[in-house]
Amino acid sequence: MQKPKVIVIAGPTASGKTSLSIKLAKQINGEIISADSMQIYKDMNIGTAKPTEEEKEGITHYLLDFVSPDKRYSVADFKKDAEKSIEEILKKGKTPIVVRRDRSLHRFTYIWNRVS
Repeated sequence: MQKPKVIVIAGPTASGKTSLSIKLAKQINGEIISADSMQIYKDMNIGTAKPTEEEKEGITHYLLDFVSPDKRYSVADFKKDAEKSIEEILKKGKTPIVVRRDRSLHRFTYIWNRVS
């Protein structure tokens, strides 16, 4: 069985990742998963560059604004939630697009290298 395709867009802050991911999602019937360590937190909008509802242009985004800042949330929790999001998107027949702020993608690659 062939591994499902997951697209990853990574780059520094303010490099146009959000805009690119939304345009791509529209073209290929995709949904977006945020892999940003700060965007997961509810009500922490200053300095996190979370896309607004208007900027999302109707594209579903996962792992944004879902953890209370006073809760403990580990990389293991993130891995579980990211894999669950990928599965949910694939079940819809859509393509997962992961957006990661910075150039240290190698630290997170294990999340997306799934065994069939």
